[in-house]
Amino acid sequence: MDKELIIRSGSSAVDFALLKDGKLVELNKEEDDSNFAVGDIFLAKVRKSVPGLNAAFVNVGYPKDGFLHYHDLGPQIPTLLKFIKRVSTGKLKDYSLQNFTFENDIDKDGSIVDVLKSNQSLLVQVMKEPISTKGPRISSELSLPGRYIVLVPFSNRVSVSQKIESKEEKDRLKRLVKSIKPKNFGVIVRTVAEGKKVAELDRDLENLVGRWTAMCKKLYKAPHPSKVLGELNRASSILRDIFNDTFTSIWVDDETLYSQIRDYVAEIAPNKESIVKLYNSNVPVFEKFGIERQIKTSFGRTVSMSKGAYLIIEHTEAMHVIDVNSGNRSNKAKNQEDTALEVNLISATEIARQLRLRDMGGIIVIDFIDMAKPENRKALFDHLREEMSDDRAKHKILPPSKFGLIQITRQRVRPETNIKTREVNPDGDGSGEIEAPIIVIDKIKSDLERLIKKNHKKITLSAHPFIAAFLTRGFPSPRSQWFFDHKRWVKIVPRDAYTYMEYHFHDKTGEVLD
Repeated sequence: MDKELIIRSGSSAVDFALLKDGKLVELNKEEDDSNFAVGDIFLAKVRKSVPGLNAAFVNVGYPKDGFLHYHDLGPQIPTLLKFIKRVSTGKLKDYSLQNFTFENDIDKDGSIVDVLKSNQSLLVQVMKEPISTKGPRISSELSLPGRYIVLVPFSNRVSVSQKIESKEEKDRLKRLVKSIKPKNFGVIVRTVAEGKKVAELDRDLENLVGRWTAMCKKLYKAPHPSKVLGELNRASSILRDIFNDTFTSIWVDDETLYSQIRDYVAEIAPNKESIVKLYNSNVPVFEKFGIERQIKTSFGRTVSMSKGAYLIIEHTEAMHVIDVNSGNRSNKAKNQEDTALEVNLISATEIARQLRLRDMGGIIVIDFIDMAKPENRKALFDHLREEMSDDRAKHKILPPSKFGLIQITRQRVRPETNIKTREVNPDGDGSGEIEAPIIVIDKIKSDLERLIKKNHKKITLSAHPFIAAFLTRGFPSPRSQWFFDHKRWVKIVPRDAYTYMEYHFHDKTGEVLD
């Protein structure tokens, strides 16, 4: 499995595309004005506590106040408040917490009004970016993520990622971390730490403690609200979270950004520094790697898949709904049950990709094609879980219901990636918008495959001259590629009378093929 990260730098934003075996699986954007990214820490002020919600609204500098629930305070909130007060006034200049006296933990079933007061200073961390009309979701249980570990101030707990299956490795990592961690700091060991030596963990820990110290220095006489610790830039945070030995290349089209990323990779994985490459070409980097085309075909209400199957994705206020359709297709399956299983498995793979690509969160309901056999429903469920195992967002998948529905909850931490792919109808017939014109090529290809399977011999395609020219020019042209794939030559006839999106297949007698 090859992974490539393609980075495109613009005047106001940087785009990151993650490819898995050439297929686009994640798309991220870092904008210059993104001041409320997940992981940012703010020195904020409590606006008011609401007993009915057992939560407080906190001024973090966003037009809408941040939402802080009692369960997101953290058990050591009294200690944190005491620490902030002493550091802000200059009475405490030792930020190591070595000799800092801790307060008692709060009651897990207590009330927010007993803990927080209006106009109180508080350190909070963004858990969920502002979405729609809502302000950011925040927490006062702070954590500083590194490459191999996550540092948790005001705690002494050491925990290891559940994705590390070996008990011996878990015990080894826990033992190593306990030997190097500073007093009154908790540590969460990340999955990528598996097999790492103590020197690498210690270096990561020192870096995080340095970030904590730098943040604390900013608290003295700091204004309210103010950002005291920003997340790494999006490129570094993506690499920190997903980079592993399966990465084969990282392409960057900006020299400054290239130097930054190369230095970061050299720091976290010296043996992989050479895979970071500077892209120099007149062809845009997203165009070169086929990303623009994949964006056009992957976003939108309808998503086409192999063998004629397709998805319909609808978004409502409460949830996302995905419908699986087999389409007009013929295959070698012996019966309807086998056809349904085949389409469902193909769809599950694409759905897992779509959730990551669009960063869809909340409740997702998928209407798969009904299957009668319990073993097939289990096979589908297991396959979907396996396909979503690489998803970094927290998620839960329920088994298929009696109606063939699968429900998924997926963590939503930032607004959904929504790219408009529909365009004004070039035919000008008053029908409004249409799917991206590039999609018509995929539809032609799909229809052709269907007709070839029906054993039609001599096939002629009639299309608008622009479409006809696109299909016949270049080497290999799309038509040549069809010949290589199906050993069938298709005659293409330009028709001036056709609209841009219109096309028809004909047999040797001139009859239209459906």
